[in-house]
Amino acid sequence: MKTAITLAAVALALAAPAFAQDKTTLDYVTTNGTVIKANAQGTDLELPMAYKADGTYTTSAMGQDITGKWRIDGDKLCTVNSMSPSESCVAYPAGKKPGDEFKVTNPMLGEVSVTINK
Repeated sequence: MKTAITLAAVALALAAPAFAQDKTTLDYVTTNGTVIKANAQGTDLELPMAYKADGTYTTSAMGQDITGKWRIDGDKLCTVNSMSPSESCVAYPAGKKPGDEFKVTNPMLGEVSVTINK
């Protein structure tokens, strides 16, 4: 009986990773935040993005604080803010983790570089 319980415990421990869901790129983006680098009309921008669990976010651009709302729709991060009152959704690549840098296309800014904070 003791051996059966021990074997069951070992089997459960080995199976535990299979039960845990891997975090998606957007999970990391919205929990760790990002830095977005863009060039808008000849001006280099660096936007530190901080996403909150309540579906809001903050950033700062050219000395101005910007707040907005975010939501996830499949592989897309959809955002809206006072500077861009129409919702825009951007597809993010799968498999990215903290520290990774990659490019996405933003409807307002064009191609931007995104780095997920560690």
